[in-house]
Formats: sequence, C-alpha cells, structure tokens
Amino acid sequence: MQWTSFLGCHPEKVRRAVHALVAQGLAVEEAPAGVRKIGRVCRIQARGVFRALGAGEFHRRRRITSQDVLMRRLLALDYVLDHPRLPWLPTEAEKVAAFEALGIERRVLPQRTYRGAAGNIRRHFHLGLPVALDAKRAVFVYADPGHETAKGLRAWGAAHRELWAMLRDLGRKIEIVAVGRGSKETTRADTVLGNWARGLRSSDYDAEIDREIEWIKDVLCSGDERLIREVCGDIRGGLVRLAELQNRALRESGRGLLHRVGTWRSERLRRKMF
Repeated sequence: MQWTSFLGCHPEKVRRAVHALVAQGLAVEEAPAGVRKIGRVCRIQARGVFRALGAGEFHRRRRITSQDVLMRRLLALDYVLDHPRLPWLPTEAEKVAAFEALGIERRVLPQRTYRGAAGNIRRHFHLGLPVALDAKRAVFVYADPGHETAKGLRAWGAAHRELWAMLRDLGRKIEIVAVGRGSKETTRADTVLGNWARGLRSSDYDAEIDREIEWIKDVLCSGDERLIREVCGDIRGGLVRLAELQNRALRESGRGLLHRVGTWRSERLRRKMF
C-alpha cells in the first residue's frame, strides 16, 4: 500500500487495519505519559510496515520521546488527514528530492545536525512537519504542541525563509498554516503570521530602488513630453520600467513573499480533551 493511498483511506478502514496490526504484534497501543484524556495511541513498531508504506525513515521516529513531540506529530497528522487531496511529501527524502528537482540546493533547506557516538547526522526538515508541493503552490504546516511563546514558530519561519523566497522566484505561491489545539496557540500564531505577510524585509534591500520608482512616477506625472522621452523613451517604456522596479522591490524586501497565511484548530485534539 502506498503512503498517499493510506492517508486517503476511510477512518473505519484505518481503524480495522490498526487493530489487525496490533493483533499480529506489529503495533502496540499505549497511553502516553503526561497526556491525560486523550485515550490510547497506536505505535507501529514493525520496520516492514514502514517499508510497505514507502516511509522507512519513520521507523526511527516510532518511539514517543516527549509530550511536545507526540502532540506535534498528532497535530500534523490531524491536519494531513483533514486535507487528503493536497500533494503531501511525507518523508525527508521526498521533500529533499522535490526541491532539488526545482534546482534548489540542499544548503537552502531547513536542517539540523545531530551529534552522536557514530558521528554527525544532518537531517533536513528535522521537525517532520507537513509540506505539500505542486506546480502552482507550496504549503508549509507548523504544529504548535502548546508552547507558551511564539519562539518556536519564529525559529521555524527563519529556517524556511530562504527556501520560501526561492520558491516564490520560481513562480510558486507560498501558503503557511499554523496548527494548534487551543485558541491560545492559534490566536498568537495569527499575529505572527499576519506580521510576516505584511512586512518581511531583508537587510539587502536597496533603498535606491525606491528613489528611482519615485523619480519615474514624477516624470510620468509631469506631462513633460521632452522629459519623458529623455528618461523613459515614451510613456509605455516608463510604465514597463516602473513595473520592473516594483517587482524587484517586492523580491528584495520580502513583501509579497507569502501568498496566504492562516491558522487551523484541531477538533480531535482540542484543548478541553486534556
């Protein structure tokens, strides 16, 4: 069974499949420590199941390491299950391959280096959060497990910003969704995402562009045909140059970087359940 077809299954079919896996000893059900009134969580532990789904890398993530990690994974999965028609890239390998196919180098992708006895391991998209990509848009999902501040969201955004800029230059519309289980998280994320959408700026922004934009506007508004010919060639040439400069200002400032931002609150994992 392919991963995408598994996500598109009817909930009752998924439930029966889970029970069958537990009965065969391929998965276990457990009540996660520190999380009340959520019921039991199914943890698939057989490597062969992950391979059959084309998601072998998830075998290393089968353990529940902390409450925050558990909630982030559940929230991310909940959003994906609620939006099954989006072209999700489930694994790290698929995400990296998809962006490399667009000519985007790995150095641009969000990443983290883990140090261990066996050496250093670099992971891309290390939080394992959902990403969807097609010919027109890219959708990035951030899941807030219940943090007290927006520090995690801001750090996640900073790690993705260069990638978003490159995707925008390639003609993709960028959509950002912050997922939470309570109004506290989604309200805070609304503020942060709104600020991103309105005013992302770059230290590389060239103020000379603004001056030339204003100069051309003044020339065109003057009605002085001799001056217009001298500066722009003609009115059409002035308008074309003005559009070029305005688009360049958008690219360099980051304004217009995000096509759509929003929040989504999980009904299955809403706060009153905890």
